[in-house]
Amino acid sequence: MLSPAPLLRGLRLVWQSAAGWTGAQLVLLVIQGLLPLVTLVLMKLIIDAVTEAVGADDPAAAFRSVLTYVALAGIAALVGALLRVVSGLVSEIQSLIVTDRVQDVLHAKSVEIDLSYYENPAYHDTLHRAQQEAPYRPNRIVSELAAVAQNGISLIAVVGLLISFHWLVAIVLLIAALPGMFVKVRFSRRLYHWALRQTAAQRQARYFASMLTGEPWAKELRLFSLGRQFRERFRGLIRTVREERLRLVRTRSFYEFGAQVLAVAAVFGIFALIAWRTIRGEITLGEMVMYFGAFQRAQDFLRDMMGGLAGLYEDNLFLADLDTFLDLEPRVREPETPRPFPRPIRRGITVEHVSFTYPQGSRAVLEDVSLEILPGEHVALVGENGSGKTTLVKLLCRLYDPDAGAIRIDGIDLRDLGTAALRREIGIIFQDYARYHLTARENVWFGNIDLPRDSAQIDEAARKTGAEAVIRRLAGGWDAVLGKQFDRGTELSIGEWQKIALARAFLRDTQIIVLDEPTAALDARAEADVFERFHELARDRTAILISHRLSTVRMADRIIVLRDGRIVESGAHDELVGKGGTYAHLFEMQARHYR
Repeated sequence: MLSPAPLLRGLRLVWQSAAGWTGAQLVLLVIQGLLPLVTLVLMKLIIDAVTEAVGADDPAAAFRSVLTYVALAGIAALVGALLRVVSGLVSEIQSLIVTDRVQDVLHAKSVEIDLSYYENPAYHDTLHRAQQEAPYRPNRIVSELAAVAQNGISLIAVVGLLISFHWLVAIVLLIAALPGMFVKVRFSRRLYHWALRQTAAQRQARYFASMLTGEPWAKELRLFSLGRQFRERFRGLIRTVREERLRLVRTRSFYEFGAQVLAVAAVFGIFALIAWRTIRGEITLGEMVMYFGAFQRAQDFLRDMMGGLAGLYEDNLFLADLDTFLDLEPRVREPETPRPFPRPIRRGITVEHVSFTYPQGSRAVLEDVSLEILPGEHVALVGENGSGKTTLVKLLCRLYDPDAGAIRIDGIDLRDLGTAALRREIGIIFQDYARYHLTARENVWFGNIDLPRDSAQIDEAARKTGAEAVIRRLAGGWDAVLGKQFDRGTELSIGEWQKIALARAFLRDTQIIVLDEPTAALDARAEADVFERFHELARDRTAILISHRLSTVRMADRIIVLRDGRIVESGAHDELVGKGGTYAHLFEMQARHYR
């Protein structure tokens, strides 16, 4: 059985976002729901007055009576028009507010969930459907509920009028509307299951669209003539999605026509009955017109109400994806009673028999890794790609939790520390650092947003890392927008971007600092300069360096060599070279190119 929970959650979102506007809409729909009955009664009075006026002794007096009813009907029409305009305005304002609120909820959840979800295709499917449906479905729920309520109020009023004519009319109304309701519900479910099946194809099509239009792929797209290839793949995916949707729509249209045939037969059958009773003199001509209009409107109200209910059923199906997304639980859980982060660190970092496999992964990235890093020690992690260096750093930042073993700081398991408190004590720059297409000052300030934006520490961090020289050359200086995504932006070289990222990492006053291949795009001399500065800046801090250029890590206090997820060697540069093991082999291979 379908749970109404997604629908109720959507309604709560709407009410929490725009309670006042939602209340105003409810008042308006009640008034709008009663207006049709007023209009029908006034039409009956007009026709009966005209009938009585025909052949009257005083036509002018009779016309004045007709004119009064016509004026009242005109006023009712103007009120209806005004209410429609006001209701449209209220609905538009409410829609904008709710859409913004839903987007904010999606963004908040996206930030909250763990990094591991981003490596799961099923998560991306759920996120895609939530992003597609959630921004407009809650508003649609409100619109459809309003329509159901308004049509329900009008229907109750008009059906009460029709029952005074004959009780059979209400039954005919229901029988005529049920097939259309059945068709809508049936095809809403089929449409939902179609959307589930096609999510992966739609995401892939969007991926090809982003490659055809996005800057990261622009150079290779042209150099390797990939445009035609990607366009064909995009068209093929979209064509497959479209054809299945069209088959569904064609079948639905056929069934909807069948339902309409039954509805039309009911309408004209009732019309015939009303006409017969009028001819027999059982009702007046005005009553005939009123009942004609009442039955036709009642059928419209019932059809729209049933359609709204079917729409709510469809919305409930699709909002289940929003529910699924919002109910995702972080796998990296906060401790119930977080322990304070040790400041200063006195005993250092201990990695105890840590093993780890990425979610959806098939092999262990780290296996039974144990090591110690003393306070203030500068340690380099080296090894070939895939040896587990970056993964170890991610576990230290608690972006993931190990499958086995533990990482401790001063004997405290990281899982007993609040993640925010832990990450405040770690300054880090990964190889795939972010490039914010915002001002130069913001790019550095993001390293420590607790500081004022005009803090002198921002300038100092830029000076120490060499980013100041980059910023000074920009036309707008600190206010220059970096990157070409927005107007008046200035693109930087990879090396210049890296210096900005380094300044961001050094801005934070942390006890631990990590550089994970941050200088890969710099030449050997520039990289050596960065690492010399780093060692100076990181004095009295615990530092972890990851670099493929072994010439730059020889200044580290200790070098830890990983291979296939295990520690195979550990020691100072000269010590490891003297052993003639893995490190010595890697160092010799690199040194050969410089001889």
